[in-house]
Amino acid sequence: MSGVLTLRDVDLSGKRVLVRVDFNVPLDKETGEVSDDTRIVAAIPTIKYVAENGGKAILVSHLGRPKGKRDPKYSMEKVSKSLERLIGKPVAFVPDCIGDEVEKAVSKMNNGDILLLENVRFYPEEEKNDPEFSKRLSAIADIHVNDAFGTAHRGHASNVGAAQYLTSVPGFLMQKEIEMLGMAVESPKHPYVVILGGAKVSDKIGVITNLLEKADRILIGGAMMFTFLKALGKQTGDSLVEEDKIELAKEIMRKAEEKKVELVLPVDTVVSKEVAAGSESKTVLIDEGVPSGWKGLDIGTSTIELFRSKL
Repeated sequence: MSGVLTLRDVDLSGKRVLVRVDFNVPLDKETGEVSDDTRIVAAIPTIKYVAENGGKAILVSHLGRPKGKRDPKYSMEKVSKSLERLIGKPVAFVPDCIGDEVEKAVSKMNNGDILLLENVRFYPEEEKNDPEFSKRLSAIADIHVNDAFGTAHRGHASNVGAAQYLTSVPGFLMQKEIEMLGMAVESPKHPYVVILGGAKVSDKIGVITNLLEKADRILIGGAMMFTFLKALGKQTGDSLVEEDKIELAKEIMRKAEEKKVELVLPVDTVVSKEVAAGSESKTVLIDEGVPSGWKGLDIGTSTIELFRSKL
């Protein structure tokens, strides 16, 4: 990342450092506990670096889709306990992300302390990138660190808005992802195979368009596959389908064929009646279709083997 200010370039000692992390982790349906801590583990190097270099690490993230309202099941409190266990030092939690209670908690922090704020999406202003909300969020910090690559494409207050009022640098995870993506996009080695996932085609339009000019083969998984499958006339049951993007999916497939890019779609999928830990699940063939009342979750075992053969 030549020419770009990085976390190692800024003096953290005594500074209040607002770190936008991605702690949007799966929770156990019964207990509410974190069921997969992969994203928390990925953020630890950045958090540790801030704390070990005398900074006051103020962590902010979203969790789930509370739709701009307080919802106890999406509270970050359980996440703070998981982080505390994983990082091996105390992690304070405050049940808000702006306001007097937050300011008071930050004022009591010592160098090296870690504080996790409440779910930033409890406020509708977060996803609207509201300027006033961004100012209030940034007012508790001296430096902004963006380590949430998974939300980097969204213009929200905690990653874009707050960065307008503070010196902003990428965290180690963000830096690594940008460097890897840069190599893959700017000077890829051939054969160049890309695996795409995620929930929405609409989030990936720019990426897919760019990749159609460079890739030899694109493998599509995740929930976004169901919009493509619906475009092919397949039965998708209650799976997540962007109905208004079906024509776009058809256009992408047409362009891929035109440019001789092999677009590989799943041949089977794991389905469940509910997207929650412990729910009944099974694998169905795409040609047989996803039954009504069932939701497609991700690729099945036959698709895993198919994708493996394409790499």
